[in-house]
Amino acid sequence: MSWDESLFRAINGLAGHASIIDQFFLIVGNRSTFYIPLALAIIYWIWSNRREALLGGAILGGVIGLVDLLSGQLKWVVERVRPCRALSNIVAVEPGGCGGLFSFPSSHAMNTATAAAFLHVLYPRSGWVSWPLVGLIGFSRVYVGAHYVTDVLGGWMIGGLFGAGAAWLLLRFSGVRASRENPAV
Repeated sequence: MSWDESLFRAINGLAGHASIIDQFFLIVGNRSTFYIPLALAIIYWIWSNRREALLGGAILGGVIGLVDLLSGQLKWVVERVRPCRALSNIVAVEPGGCGGLFSFPSSHAMNTATAAAFLHVLYPRSGWVSWPLVGLIGFSRVYVGAHYVTDVLGGWMIGGLFGAGAAWLLLRFSGVRASRENPAV
């Protein structure tokens, strides 16, 4: 048994003992859970810095769409079967199955790391909120049996690079910070 499978089994082995904890991790891994907090954050961003929010939000939405597409394509290139389909004696918490056929990389991990890295580059203090959420969501994907640990780690690395890179390009070439630092410009 590989270290990845052993670590997967250790985390997934926590599932199935308390339905309230299983439900918590299902909710954490559900994209719609964060719609309202995300909408409130976007409203605040627009209210506090309209130009940066409109430009940055469009770029962030575009890069998340790109990495989501990329993660789907990479799954078909790597063809790593999900642990809930490949392994026996695991707890698959997902209702109605465990997702698609392939698992690497985790789209949840890629998308959340993209957003967290993007926001962290623009607003370094946002990391105390965004990175723990990224970790919790990534952990939930292993807990519910949908991904190996390396699926999540790979998603975090790829997403983090795309998110940080997009934010760096935004800061480098858009002038959003220059206009805020020099109001006379």
